[in-house]
Order: sequence, then C-alpha cells, then structure tokens
Amino acid sequence: MSRLIKALKNNRKVLFDSGSFDNWCVYVVEANGAKKAPFDTDYFSDLKSIAQKYKKAKVYEDFVSIYKPTSKTIDTTILELIDKIVATYQEEDKVLVEQWFAVIYGGMIAEENKERAILKKRIKRLGMYQLLMLDFEPKVAANFSRGKKWRDLDAIMRPLGF
Repeated sequence: MSRLIKALKNNRKVLFDSGSFDNWCVYVVEANGAKKAPFDTDYFSDLKSIAQKYKKAKVYEDFVSIYKPTSKTIDTTILELIDKIVATYQEEDKVLVEQWFAVIYGGMIAEENKERAILKKRIKRLGMYQLLMLDFEPKVAANFSRGKKWRDLDAIMRPLGF
C-alpha cells in the first residue's frame, strides 16, 4: 500500500511503496502514473550539477537541515522546510531540488525504519558529504558503502561529526 511522502509542484509525487525488501521503497510517480524507484546515482548526478551552480556548501547545508530532524515518520514541518529551501534556488533548478530532496528525505525515513540497519540515516549523510564536500563522482559516492562493515563506515563518519 503506497504512502505519499510529498506531492511535488510539477504534478509528480514522491511516495513509499513495496519494493524488493520491504514497504519502504521510495518512488517518483509521474503525472501520468508511471512509477520509478530512483537510484542514488540519479539524484547524486543532478545534485552534483546543481552544486556546481551554487556553493557546494549551500547544497550540503540544505541537505543537513533536512537530515537533522528526520525521524521514522513523515513530518509536515520538514516538508515545509523543503519548500522553503527550494525557494532559495533559481527557477530552472527548483523542480529537481524539490524532487531530489523529497526523495532523499524519504530515503532517510526508510533507513530509520530498517530493522537491521545500524547506521540508519547516517549512511545518506555520508554519501552526500562525499559527493558535495569531498567531490566524489556520483557513482563512487553512491556505491562507497556497499560491502563495507558498519563499524568501518562508523569510523569514517564519527570524525566528520555524524
């Protein structure tokens, strides 16, 4: 059963629905009803391009402002925050910023709800930090944590403050 995360300004929707592993798969639904689960590389690529137009730190700090209050449930205050953040971008970037921040927000909620996940939403922050602050390529940042032990990833994150 699908659950709406955010209705976007361009008539798309971001929602949770069942995926391969659980009911926390994040999808983008087009106005015509076509549904796709975006890959980390999809939004990392677009956000990296957007960060080249703005200060990288701006995009990262905008992400962190969403990251910090994220919990296990959808919070309308955070959805309103996403709208406020989107308003700070140029018109031609607003659609993608809104969509990808809503997707990442949903992804963090999903991580918080995974029963066996130890790192929870921190894994998304590591990817965004590597992408935006360390200038990793989107594919590298998206796949960095695959196959690594949680303790090794935790050891990387702690000195960074998350």
